[in-house]
Amino acid sequence: MDKEKAAQLNPLTLAFLGDGVYTLFVRTYAMRHMDVKASRMNSFCREYVKAEAQAKAYRAIEPELTEDELAVARRARNSHPKNKAKNATGADYMHATALEAVIGYLYAAEDNGRLEYIQSRAMEESL
Repeated sequence: MDKEKAAQLNPLTLAFLGDGVYTLFVRTYAMRHMDVKASRMNSFCREYVKAEAQAKAYRAIEPELTEDELAVARRARNSHPKNKAKNATGADYMHATALEAVIGYLYAAEDNGRLEYIQSRAMEESL
């Protein structure tokens, strides 16, 4: 799908997609770099995909986002999800949603180089 069409998708749909894509990215990283039991890898991954860590990552990489990515993030941050954060502040939850939407947008637009970069930066900045 082209970037224009991807950008027009519902931001919560993009966040839903981005959540799965980022979780898979973090799990793949753990599988490639850790020689431990699956339960230990799961604990490692949870630290990166929780809302608080994603919000921290989003705030750190926000200046690096393109105008199109910022527009997607802004729409996601300003959306009104039916789900509420269980273990995070409302602000953290919305910033995490913004990061997930950007990741979902890049995945849907098949911009794999940029997707890899954003996910790697998010992992670097999240803890």
